[in-house]
Amino acid sequence: MKPRTTLLVSGACLTVLVVAGCGNDDGTTVESAPATTERTDTTTLPNPASGMTGDAFGVPGTTETDAFTYDQTAVPVGSTVDVETEEDNGRTTVTLSVTGLAPNRDFGAHVHTRACGPQPADSGPHYQNDPDPAATPESPSTDPAYANPQNEVWLDITTDDNGDARASTTVDWEFRDDAAESVVIHAQHTMTGPGVAGTAGDRLACIDEDF
Repeated sequence: MKPRTTLLVSGACLTVLVVAGCGNDDGTTVESAPATTERTDTTTLPNPASGMTGDAFGVPGTTETDAFTYDQTAVPVGSTVDVETEEDNGRTTVTLSVTGLAPNRDFGAHVHTRACGPQPADSGPHYQNDPDPAATPESPSTDPAYANPQNEVWLDITTDDNGDARASTTVDWEFRDDAAESVVIHAQHTMTGPGVAGTAGDRLACIDEDF
């Protein structure tokens, strides 16, 4: 497992990010979530710099890595990922950075309860701060009252022409010990409606993470 790292964001960029988004190098503006007094919704940040360090995705069982791909078209072997976590005064910020994924496409991403394994389902359901009492291992929570970005960690991304993207979210709680062990990348952005809340299509890749 990787050690927890501290995420530092300059005050100037953070102020712009919350209000209108930070600009990319190509002059485009990245949309951000509306500002709130309690928490920051998942926000797409400027793309990571070329040469970003992180774990390289590999095929389960064939290489020693903390990142596994189950779909090499969407998440090629050798593409990279980095997950950073910061806890401060009862709040938690998680940042996901990727390079070399399929370009110009949407992905969902969430923190899951179990470690990655050979099969996509091995990582278990989403971590929830307030667990849905109606959920079971066979039927994970899809109730918007529990499956939402305030009660879970959602890190949806859209890759650029190079397959790079970065997203961050802040929630008003800290992880329970040994209850969150991975980040899973899904095939589409996360849905929010009743009966489908929290779902984002197939599990394409998984990253072991020590939360």
